[in-house]
Amino acid sequence: MFAIAASTVTSWGMYILLPIFIAFLFFIIWDLSKRSEAGRAGTFWMFLALGAGFIGFILKVLLEVAFEKWFI
Repeated sequence: MFAIAASTVTSWGMYILLPIFIAFLFFIIWDLSKRSEAGRAGTFWMFLALGAGFIGFILKVLLEVAFEKWFI
């Protein structure tokens, strides 16, 4: 009755829910830096170290779109 294709669930999860989760994790990093009084440099390093994986995911998605558009 309410069947949703597996590809639909996957695309919603990868391109809608995961970026929302990543944005929430950036908020957690920001809140952690404020509560620990890390200062400007400490906040920068926290975002750099903890946010590198998120930036890698975003770059991966952009590269996939670019390769599909220009090479396939």
